Amino acid sequence: MKRVIIVQARMTSTRLPGKVLMDLAGRPMLAQQLRRLRDCRRADALVVATTTNSSDDPVADIARAEGAQAFRGSETDVLSRYALAAREACADIVVRVTSDCPLIDSEQTDRVIQALEDSAGTCDYASNILPRTFPRGLDAEAFTREALERMNSLASSAPAREHVTYFLLKERPELFKTCSVVDAQDNSDLRWTVDTPEDLAMVRRIYLELGLDRKILPYREVLAYARAHPELSALNAGVPQKEK
Repeated sequence: MKRVIIVQARMTSTRLPGKVLMDLAGRPMLAQQLRRLRDCRRADALVVATTTNSSDDPVADIARAEGAQAFRGSETDVLSRYALAAREACADIVVRVTSDCPLIDSEQTDRVIQALEDSAGTCDYASNILPRTFPRGLDAEAFTREALERMNSLASSAPAREHVTYFLLKERPELFKTCSVVDAQDNSDLRWTVDTPEDLAMVRRIYLELGLDRKILPYREVLAYARAHPELSALNAGVPQKEK
């Protein structure tokens, strides 16, 4: 059973273009995120799925420099990009992560993978976003390769081709069995994803104040610090969330 984390990344982000290369504690934001994902114990491979555009050459370069595989596919048909990347990686379980989550936590990502595996075939999909109890930016979705191939074969609408699990979650949920990982308490009011300059300013403060350029702290410690310093969350509290 091969478990592959696939991180979707591109330079042409709508709200903050080039964010994956923006500096975060002395390294590109994408590099910091990949460094954290390498700590996942239940993953066998790490892939960055970017586009064939020449503007995304630096994204592929960072992936390889950080020990990840680089896959290149369609810019707009992200579902096909995932399906082809999973085939190339010979994945049995695919873990979807977006590239704007520099506080992603390996332990919580492992919990999602384990939930799918522990279902012993009774679930096609597991995540920590149904319902949302974790901060935005810790999102992880795991699904079987068979479920991904079904989505890729059946989905036809523009939203379903752009947003990888839209077909499973929004259009035809009755075709799939899901399971969830939830936090001990509801922390979904916290926003740790990076879509805007305000988000980036907040994450930079957390990295600086906790020294995350030198060490990786577990989610609970970062959470405790964020709760003790509400001025950090105030930096991006007004940013509307865009579903991915």
